[in-house]
Amino acid sequence: MNLRVAGINFDHMHMGDLLRMVSEHPSAEIVGICDDTPSRMQAAARNFGIPAERIFTQVVECLEKSKPELVILRPATARHAEYVERIAPYRVHMLVEKPFAASVAEADRMIAAARKHKVTLAINWPLRWSASHCTAYRLLTENRIGSLEEVHYYGGNRGPLWHSADKIETVPTPAMKRKSWFYSQAAGGGSLLDYLGYGTTLGTWFQRGRKPIEVTAVTDLPNGLDVDEHSITIARYGWGLSKFETRWGTFTDPWSHQPQPKCGFVLKGTHGTISSYDYEPIVRLQTDRSPEGEEIAADELKAPFQNPIQYMIHCLRHHRAPDGPLSPRIARIGQQIVDSALRSAARRKTVPLVP
Repeated sequence: MNLRVAGINFDHMHMGDLLRMVSEHPSAEIVGICDDTPSRMQAAARNFGIPAERIFTQVVECLEKSKPELVILRPATARHAEYVERIAPYRVHMLVEKPFAASVAEADRMIAAARKHKVTLAINWPLRWSASHCTAYRLLTENRIGSLEEVHYYGGNRGPLWHSADKIETVPTPAMKRKSWFYSQAAGGGSLLDYLGYGTTLGTWFQRGRKPIEVTAVTDLPNGLDVDEHSITIARYGWGLSKFETRWGTFTDPWSHQPQPKCGFVLKGTHGTISSYDYEPIVRLQTDRSPEGEEIAADELKAPFQNPIQYMIHCLRHHRAPDGPLSPRIARIGQQIVDSALRSAARRKTVPLVP
């Protein structure tokens, strides 16, 4: 039977992307969508042929009438814990679109709620499904560059209001910024919370779960904005430094034309380096045997490892816990670094890793 999936809260444009993956999966069905503002669901209802009886404005009604087995959640970051705690008692598995949460404390609330009600909780990081980054991880596990010493990450885009679902381009206005939760500190906005978790969570995946000791971060709040549009975070590990930079305001969007600096990762090991950039079809590898470097075609991703919906269905059908960046264990470490960066930026000093 098809897995019954509902999409709840449309704060983030990624909901449309995830629902498209459900609609295209042969073993999944959209049984409900829910948001307290009906207009935000119109595009999804039209795109995926969702009938009126499957469209809801109240979470409880959606859960009780549509009876989903999996819920996709995309509320503003500061409301992730609230939504997980509301839905977990219905014994529904949950896929939360990145970032994990607005804080470690809220991430822990989400983990506790899922554990209490014995449901699966996963956090989707879209870059986890980038063939280049999957290839970089494979090369690391094959010990191609020795022990990983440094992770360098640059991530971002022109800004969250420059595109909608399916990466359809839009042109933001100052009024849109004033109204958008992306530009509200209380709602969990800002480039640091939007993008740092990508770098620190995939970075922790590359580090096989190893944690830094302390963190130093600087943010830029231009033009009197409530949140940052640029941040630089340095994490000190027992064996060296790693750097994570986030930017709203890149010259171009990386899925259209890679900006300079390029968005993605550079990994430095004891015996080589790997550069892996977002959406690119190759990775570049340097080793002791090939110091001049070589280009390696990115692995072809195959089902069920092509997107998060395929993967979640696979995990649920085979009673497996999500691993890698989708696992709460790895994502929590990423959140620890994010929390530490926020604390460091506020105090303008280096801080120990938040526990």
